[in-house]
Amino acid sequence: MELPGKYLNEMSALLKDELDEYLDAMEKEPFSCIRINTSKISVEEFRRISPFELTPVPWCEEGFYVSPDVRPGTHPYYYAGLYYIQEPSAMAPAAVLPVEKGDLVLDACAAPGGKSTALGAKLKGTGLLVSNDISATRQNATLKNMERFGIANSYIIAEDLKKLKDRFPAFFDKILVDAPCSGEGMFRKQPSLITSWMDRDSSFYAPLQKEILKNAWTMLKPGGMLVYSTCTFAVEEDEEVIEDLMNSFTDVIIEDSPLAVHFEKGVKAGFEKCMRLYPHKLDGEGHFVCLLRKEGSSERTHDSFAGKKIKNTGFESFMKLIRDDSEQRYEMIKDRICRLPQNTIDSHGVRTVRSGLYMGSVKNDRFEPSSALAFALKAEQFENVLNLEADDIRTEKYLRGETIRDENTKDGWVLVCVNGYPLGFGKCSSRSIKNKLEKGYRKI
Repeated sequence: MELPGKYLNEMSALLKDELDEYLDAMEKEPFSCIRINTSKISVEEFRRISPFELTPVPWCEEGFYVSPDVRPGTHPYYYAGLYYIQEPSAMAPAAVLPVEKGDLVLDACAAPGGKSTALGAKLKGTGLLVSNDISATRQNATLKNMERFGIANSYIIAEDLKKLKDRFPAFFDKILVDAPCSGEGMFRKQPSLITSWMDRDSSFYAPLQKEILKNAWTMLKPGGMLVYSTCTFAVEEDEEVIEDLMNSFTDVIIEDSPLAVHFEKGVKAGFEKCMRLYPHKLDGEGHFVCLLRKEGSSERTHDSFAGKKIKNTGFESFMKLIRDDSEQRYEMIKDRICRLPQNTIDSHGVRTVRSGLYMGSVKNDRFEPSSALAFALKAEQFENVLNLEADDIRTEKYLRGETIRDENTKDGWVLVCVNGYPLGFGKCSSRSIKNKLEKGYRKI
């Protein structure tokens, strides 16, 4: 791999006599990994049914290396949202942030949603996850990943943090800031980033990162925890950004993380608790992670859920097919119905890609359920289920959008599953099941 001379000089100053080890590592193949969606399946159960040989990622209980020869993105379990394909070092930031049930969580720079899916899985359907990125276009990928993971207690928004900090001061229990950066840690996996680095290095990103982090800090509650991370090695984008935050606020504490034993220490004096991930020191790419706590404490106060019941014959009839005794509230915008999270935010004036779970659309008294609703259900919650094996040819046909047949399925809406995990809806008539899987979730 040909690396710019300026970059090599900087890495030589950073790594000193370890530079040759780093350069040797850069000639090796990157690693292939998946992260199990524990909001749908336990790690133990997935290991039991896994079609791949799994080797644990040491710093992420849900993360596993798989052979580079396998293609996890083509298996039906991927389409059922049982795992996310993620670079192993990129699993570290969400793993380090100690999210607990009931937390209000902000993923400040979320797209394309990999870290949001990890945070959402940690919440186990409780609390609230606000997944934000300044780019509404990039948030479309976040939406797709979150829906496939079945994460319903979320808002997916697209705003500048400068605006959000005034709307949500001292609001969140936990915040993840995986900041845009020069991408040095990803040169092996994405060599195209080398060209980008030559155009925009640390001098471009550091001021932006400092502003992002300070805006995010304003939204963190006293006593709350924040992880700042990048996929770069530059001190200017890493330790010095933390130092700038500490110079701007008097309530910043760098915390120890139990996962720090897997990583290298920060390189700047006084910032040794920061964590550095190097490709010559572990099986993964490059990353920087720092766990911060805001001094003080505050009550956990959540806004109660809002919304209203939907009066629509088709919707009410369909909902009788779902076994769910919990009280729900909905929001209807034009012909689309969303189920709101139990904890809400005031999203008025905020560019919102999705509020809660998209249930489906109505036209007159007809209701068409969404694929997002299917992903959020468990098989035992639905009245009419077709459960297919992963190697059943009908599973492949369904994922490609084709009509399938089954001799025992009742007429009406049917939840199509693979080994008990929903893939989407179909509409059965005389043993023929019309495919209702939305195009964006089909296998191409």
